Amino acid sequence: MEFLVSPSSSSGIVPSSRWLLFYVAAVFSFLYLPIAVLIVYSFNGEGVGGFPPRHLTLDWYRLLFTDGAIWDSFLNSLQVAFAAMAISLIFGIPAALALDRAKFPGKALFRRLVLLPLILPGIITGLSLLMLFNMTGVRLSLMTIVLGHGTALISVATTEVFAGLQKLDRAQEEASLDLGANYWQTFWRITVPNLKLPIIGAALLIFTLSMDEIAVSFFLIGRDNTLPLEIWGRLRRGITPEINAVSTIIFVFSLATIVLWYRLNARAEGMAEIAAEMMNDDKSV
Repeated sequence: MEFLVSPSSSSGIVPSSRWLLFYVAAVFSFLYLPIAVLIVYSFNGEGVGGFPPRHLTLDWYRLLFTDGAIWDSFLNSLQVAFAAMAISLIFGIPAALALDRAKFPGKALFRRLVLLPLILPGIITGLSLLMLFNMTGVRLSLMTIVLGHGTALISVATTEVFAGLQKLDRAQEEASLDLGANYWQTFWRITVPNLKLPIIGAALLIFTLSMDEIAVSFFLIGRDNTLPLEIWGRLRRGITPEINAVSTIIFVFSLATIVLWYRLNARAEGMAEIAAEMMNDDKSV
């Protein structure tokens, strides 16, 4: 059966392609043009006003590096992010292993409960934890924010590691057990190295989400501010050039994290392809 393309139909492809290109350009402009404007205005000598930007300068970055409140809140956010990352991985990895390997009554309910914080609004998580801390007499501090972030992000660690377990080849673990290693040795020497990439990806994602978390932090904050809450407090008094500068730094840091994850993923996939080719060559010989 032959399909004939008339000149009118073939000529109609070009306008549709142009409209698709225009649509893609409009979407990317909507997403990234505000970020570009923010970065440009972080170098604007006239502050946040004046268009087009002129008198480009680094004065706002110099002013930012001498701002003690910003630096204190940034260090607080780093501490919270690293601690929340540790808590999420400590509880998320065993939860993922249980979902993938274990069989027990109520497993479906357990899976839904583990993933529930992933879909719950941050307001619900923060408010419920605030009520819990008030009932138990726990004083609000950075520790309560750590517990809040860790609780909210356990589901992220569980999801990432569980996805890695689904792709894991169990033949290596079975070979390790057949050769005399116990389950604990197999876990540390075979399972964990093969899950290195999903664990690193989960850690980077948890760290990034914790650094910009504001809903949970708002309810659990004590005397010490985190960076998002410090920026939010200053925005209530108006946009200042220092906020543009610190937002640019955060964007660059997030971009570097994405690039690092991409390179690690590409390297792991390349090594997996090489190993597969070597196994095929050995079989052919």
